Amino acid sequence: MTTSAQPGTPHSGPCTSNHEVAQVVPIHKRLPALLSGVAGMVDVIGFLSLGLFTAHVTGNLVVIAASLVRGGPPKVAQILAVPVFMTAVGGVWLIAKASDRRGPALAKLLLVVHFLLLACVLVFSVIFDPAVNPHGLMVGIAAMIAVSAMGCQFALLRLAIPGAPSTAVMTGNLTSGVLALLDTLSRSGPHREGAQERLKRTAELVIGFCAGGIVGAAAVSWLGPWAWSLPVALAGLAMALH
Repeated sequence: MTTSAQPGTPHSGPCTSNHEVAQVVPIHKRLPALLSGVAGMVDVIGFLSLGLFTAHVTGNLVVIAASLVRGGPPKVAQILAVPVFMTAVGGVWLIAKASDRRGPALAKLLLVVHFLLLACVLVFSVIFDPAVNPHGLMVGIAAMIAVSAMGCQFALLRLAIPGAPSTAVMTGNLTSGVLALLDTLSRSGPHREGAQERLKRTAELVIGFCAGGIVGAAAVSWLGPWAWSLPVALAGLAMALH
């Protein structure tokens, strides 16, 4: 969950100007929905072509635990995905701290990093087709870069847009959506205010993720390794708009 900024962290600092505050509002509204689509595509394409969940750590932890209990050794990529994700988040934090940016300026910088990481996955996948050698070293590297891109995406929202919802963990978003729907239908209650806006925001995230997953799955069937060009294009759009 998002915590408020503390002194000494890269997303804290002097009070932002009125112009910066005005910019945060549209970014906060548009960016999570776009990145949900990216996460849905990356997670499905990564699962189908690279054999692991790239957009969230939970799925890999479950697969590792199941493999250990049922006697089958987990894949190396699934094990490495956890520390690589953590390292990527730490790397993004260092970039934010070194840049001394915050708000929209930091979001723009990290969106560039996010885009470049996904572009690297596309290059590796096209050159070293996972379907030809699914257990090859280069395919494993591509998988870790994809995990790093998603670590960057998670950290980006936490650092640049405090309070932004998750773009890849749909369990929490569905919970928020159901509660917002019930608050909207309720004639009274302490949480009724703003319920329609919360419901709309949550619906955009869930629909974006699901649509991204469907498009990603179809792209793997039709485009093969070039399927990665779709999340790269959407990440590029997010970068261009912000």
